[in-house]
Amino acid sequence: MKKLLLAVAMTTLVVACGKKEEAPAPAPVAVAPEPAALKVAIDPTYEPFTFKTPDGKPTGFDVDIANAVCEQIKRKCEFVEQVWDGMIPGLNAKKYDVIISSMSITDERMKEVDFSDKYYNTPSQIVLKKSIKFTDLNSLKGKKIGVLKGSTQEKYAMGELKPLGAVVNAYEAQDQVYLDIKSGRLDGTVADYMEVTAGFLSKPEGANYGFVGPQLKDPSLFKYFGYGAGFALRKGEDQLKGQLNEAIKTIRANGTYKTINDKYFAKYNLDVYGD
Repeated sequence: MKKLLLAVAMTTLVVACGKKEEAPAPAPVAVAPEPAALKVAIDPTYEPFTFKTPDGKPTGFDVDIANAVCEQIKRKCEFVEQVWDGMIPGLNAKKYDVIISSMSITDERMKEVDFSDKYYNTPSQIVLKKSIKFTDLNSLKGKKIGVLKGSTQEKYAMGELKPLGAVVNAYEAQDQVYLDIKSGRLDGTVADYMEVTAGFLSKPEGANYGFVGPQLKDPSLFKYFGYGAGFALRKGEDQLKGQLNEAIKTIRANGTYKTINDKYFAKYNLDVYGD
């Protein structure tokens, strides 16, 4: 019995001594999480700045600029459609991170939100039916002028044209203004010079309309039109603001901005970055 126990003990010892030590499992490699998408609010009724392709995808100058900026800050753009006059409330309610949709930087808006540096600056102008004789703003007495609700152009029309007797009608989208002009329910509009040129005057339905008066870029009108278009973001988002400003500088310097500008505006011989 003792011999049997000794044999078992020796066998166990041999097995134990002959067993190889297993190498410790390698520590898992930490994988950095994908940066969160940048939710970008747009109003896709503002050709050529923001509109939709026939299959419903957002496109336009603003969309291309947004994608170029997202590439610089290593985030993917996720576009969120929003009616214009709900843009700032939606931003402050955190429905999206930034507005990149031709929003002018104005003193009034800066009380509610912050802005990046400008990324373009084009003036506004009055468009009127060619059959209406225009000499000065008093010529608009009794005329029906359509504007985008919540826009700088609405502020101007209400502040300068309505007191002179113009009838100012506000619409949820700029393309609705053009539909009512086409149907004869409006005599004209106040709109961004480049947007109304590409989105209305250059099309068959705009043949009987044209610009009147000077471009609305006198310093006395800055209270309405502001200092160019910027990216709107919530107050206190200083890190994001810094990233966006750096991205704007980079795409201006590396030629990306010019490529996007020329895609939409070369035929007008225009650099929309402006003064």
